[in-house]
Amino acid sequence: MSKIEQNLSDDVKSLNMYDVIIIGAGFSGLYMLHRLRELGISVRILEGADGIGGTWYWNRYPGARCDIESLQYSYSFSEDLRHEWNWKERYASQPEILQYLNYVADKFHLRNDIQLKTRVKSAIYDETSVRWNIQTDNGDTFLTKFCIMATGCLSIPKEVDIKGVKSFKGNTYYTSQWPHETIHFNDQRVAVIGTGSSGVQSIPMIAEEAIHVYVFQRTPCFTVPAKNVLINEKDRELWNQNYDERREKILQTYGGIEAQGIVRDQSAISVTSEIRQQTYEERWKIGGISFLFGFNDLFVNKESNDTAVDFISSKIRQKVKNPIVAESLIPHDYPIGSKRLCVDTNYYETFNRDNVTLVDLRKENIEEITSSGIKTTKMTYEIDSIVFATGFDAMTGALLKIDIRGRSGCTIQDKWSEGPRTYLGLMTADFPNLFIIAGPGSPSVLTNMIVSIEQHVDWIVECLDYLRKHHFDTIEATMEAQDAWVNEVNAIANATLVNTANSWYLGANVPGKPRIFMPYAGGIVPYRQKCDNVAANNYQGFQLKENKANIETK
Repeated sequence: MSKIEQNLSDDVKSLNMYDVIIIGAGFSGLYMLHRLRELGISVRILEGADGIGGTWYWNRYPGARCDIESLQYSYSFSEDLRHEWNWKERYASQPEILQYLNYVADKFHLRNDIQLKTRVKSAIYDETSVRWNIQTDNGDTFLTKFCIMATGCLSIPKEVDIKGVKSFKGNTYYTSQWPHETIHFNDQRVAVIGTGSSGVQSIPMIAEEAIHVYVFQRTPCFTVPAKNVLINEKDRELWNQNYDERREKILQTYGGIEAQGIVRDQSAISVTSEIRQQTYEERWKIGGISFLFGFNDLFVNKESNDTAVDFISSKIRQKVKNPIVAESLIPHDYPIGSKRLCVDTNYYETFNRDNVTLVDLRKENIEEITSSGIKTTKMTYEIDSIVFATGFDAMTGALLKIDIRGRSGCTIQDKWSEGPRTYLGLMTADFPNLFIIAGPGSPSVLTNMIVSIEQHVDWIVECLDYLRKHHFDTIEATMEAQDAWVNEVNAIANATLVNTANSWYLGANVPGKPRIFMPYAGGIVPYRQKCDNVAANNYQGFQLKENKANIETK
């Protein structure tokens, strides 16, 4: 008798048994729950927070909003939902996105199958019983045939490793885990450490309240204006009238994003300087990350990419009055798009304020945080509050935080000690019946996440239905298929410019994390075709087992 079977016989009432356990109640977990319930599968979501929303539950910092247009950053599975929910702004704020997800949970009656305040500590596979044994922080045990990780790509904050961080006696805040109550910075000197997306969005808001804001920047980012506006009724009507056509168009793009304006299927260096300047100006006025879609080779041609860098650099010099500050805000050592392009409202203009100081950490490094401020190699800044906008342990952080042990007894931490290895970003060898939504090796963070989430959820649901109808007990990625896919992901990344920056795409923001480009950079079209072909060929590259007998499809 296996250990799990012994536990079951000892105290069957203490165990919760389901066909599927989903870990995480964000966009992916909620949609997965909805789809599985349609199939009549017993399922439960375990969520560590005391509310649903995933990333959008935690990221409540001032100015937090999505960088994908709200009409596109929405579920597509329900026409009723689309007509009932009216987004207010072109780029939805965090409160509105969280309201949307709560509306979805209520509309589709999802809450009864969601268990909040339940953080998963371990998930251990028992091959004899063909079950995952899941232990939580409140002592609950769950047995499930399938475990689905909907833990998100940006959900585990990066640890701050600055000397003296715990000695500071003022207030400290993390953009990744912002307090739920309203925080005011009136009459305070505030330090913001980090100038990624959350820093770019929060700094202008904090500067409107604080006596003074010190922005500690190590690596400047590329950011473009959002040009955020209210959505009027005419725009909503046009979106809904042509929805099917626009949705199909979105699914044929590189990243699941419909770009406004002219998208030139040309190299940036194949046109005249006048046309190139005109194109960039048009995209700058439109706003948003579609700036990168003006030409077809910005991600693969360094010479073309340099023209976009030169354009944005000129815009920074125009916007920022102090030329020394302007030069410090211009990235000089990586191509645009090789790190996540930020979308802002008045970010560069904020550095023209008298109460904002840029501290360039390439010129004066932080030595330590003291009880009353931040000491650099040049001076000490007296501070009342520190905001750490230092980002996440992206893509793998949430998975590695859980003690996940596969068929052989090895942990996923051991298996991924040299970097994550998956097949299609969906499964990893030695971990049967463990699915990952938007995992490393899938397009995920390089795309409109909702498009990628829906594609993964639909694929997993169809896979589970296939297993049930054909009486298979388990599915597991083969080592051969996994190795081939990892090689393909690496080859595609190496053929582009996305692999040339020290970005969180490679884990470069986390000390000691293996440097490997994690997302699939080939775009959603070939990726979707690959996934569909795998399924059409009886799940090629996966090992399926029926009644303890191996049945492989290679």
